[in-house]
Amino acid sequence: MTATAHVRPYRPADREALADICVRTADNGGDSTHLYPDPGLMPALFAEPYAHLEPELTFVLDDGSGRAVGYVLGTADTRWFAGAFREVWLPLVTDRFPEPEGEPETLTDAMTALLYRPERMILPELAGHPAHLHIDLLPPWRRRGYGRELMGAFLGALHRKGVRAAHLSMLTANTSARAFYDRLGFQVIDVPDPGPLTYLGRSTEGVEPTGWAGSGWRARERARAAGSEG
Repeated sequence: MTATAHVRPYRPADREALADICVRTADNGGDSTHLYPDPGLMPALFAEPYAHLEPELTFVLDDGSGRAVGYVLGTADTRWFAGAFREVWLPLVTDRFPEPEGEPETLTDAMTALLYRPERMILPELAGHPAHLHIDLLPPWRRRGYGRELMGAFLGALHRKGVRAAHLSMLTANTSARAFYDRLGFQVIDVPDPGPLTYLGRSTEGVEPTGWAGSGWRARERARAAGSEG
């Protein structure tokens, strides 16, 4: 029987694949390998800290052979995450990515400086959407419905945690990503002076469990309702 691609929870063995996906999608959806001398910089900012701090909210698209070819990851509480990023994650990467001195002179300097400003994630306009996320798929796996499945897994997990809304930020120039988010019901959140970014948010309600979370999750819910589980 031919194995099929499917969404599943993250496993520690996925860490290298997670970093690779991040690098290959970090240039406005394209490969960022040519932009940064150390390919670990983008994953250290936008992928690995989430898998490290909240692995239960990290999901991958498995190509059917065990290899991750896409992911969604994030946090249930952005304010908490910014604090944990500074206290727990940052000490793990400071030796590899020292804080730049003075004003950033290169793109690498500018992105490295972001490591040392996790509080940038906390904006008052986003308080009603306390969770946030990042989602990335390698190009061959896009426009095949897997992004929707990944998003369903993440938003469904948030909803079961009692988190009512989530947000994301995206480069305004990435029009294909914007079309995807629009189809999923995300709406613009007005943020003063957003620079090159657009902020979008949506409720976690009305998300049907998909992929790995579908039949198994529904079976557990039916069992709980019947009183056969604690």
